[in-house]
Amino acid sequence: MKGGQDASRETKASNINKTAVLDVSNVDVYFYDFKNNFNATFEIDKAIDGLTNLYNLDITRKLIFFVPGYKSNIYKNTEETIRQTFRDVPNTYLIIIDHSAYTSKPGGRREVYEKSVTFVPSIGKRLGTFLADLHSKGYSSNNIHCIGHSLGAQILGYAGTTYSNKTSEKIWRITGIDPAGPCFSNSFIDNQIRSGVAEYVEVYHCNAGGLGTTAVLADIDFFFNKGRKQPDCHEGYIPAYGESEAAKCSHKACVKFWSETVHHPGWYLAWACDSYKDFSKGKCAANQVTIAGYSNPGNATGVFYVSTDAYATD
Repeated sequence: MKGGQDASRETKASNINKTAVLDVSNVDVYFYDFKNNFNATFEIDKAIDGLTNLYNLDITRKLIFFVPGYKSNIYKNTEETIRQTFRDVPNTYLIIIDHSAYTSKPGGRREVYEKSVTFVPSIGKRLGTFLADLHSKGYSSNNIHCIGHSLGAQILGYAGTTYSNKTSEKIWRITGIDPAGPCFSNSFIDNQIRSGVAEYVEVYHCNAGGLGTTAVLADIDFFFNKGRKQPDCHEGYIPAYGESEAAKCSHKACVKFWSETVHHPGWYLAWACDSYKDFSKGKCAANQVTIAGYSNPGNATGVFYVSTDAYATD
């Protein structure tokens, strides 16, 4: 996406209606208990009763709550990556949300995306209510880790706020993986994922200025390889299409990088730095360093840079 198309999308940002109450009853909740080889699917309005009345839910386990992005569904590669990643993580439940009924409808790409954005507040609030209902059944806020990719990350901004309003507590952590940029980057702060919607909010940037946001609003923002284009994500022979493919590749790479850290916690170290230029020249080597990814200790704030490859391209 480039030039006028990006600009026209950004002008829609102020049209996000946070107070609109849209029907999102066709959101589906996919629950996985890998330890007991059990999984189940519930419509969002029936999910709490299904999980707490029909299933012996262990409220001491950690809950990984994943919300995917635009044009996603439960059968896509991103969802499968998350399933495989957490399949053998002990003492953990996984929930994957499928909101494709509202974000994957057929039609012109630009128009469908803008329509999908209008559902973000309503989906987010409904997910926040679901998590608050889990809390009312005994689930601790400290056991909830919400992860969102692209549009899903922006949805979690609303989910976190709703959860806090209903419980007077905050979700332990919200992780935004390359939060969606179009219609959000130039929007009001309270339309976006941001610091304060959970106890700790972390954001990973891989395609900032393209499909991902340029906004730096979290407790900590990680930029992978400058945060714009990832290694091995190249433009094609036809630039108008190649750039779009490179953007999608970089956008999806963020999920890959983050998922890898679940089983390889020390793979990606990150340094606090004022700019990628300084980072790439080694000027920040003496600065604060932290772990990027699933094992991020959550005690660092600010902007951090990560290199996934010594020969990563700009």
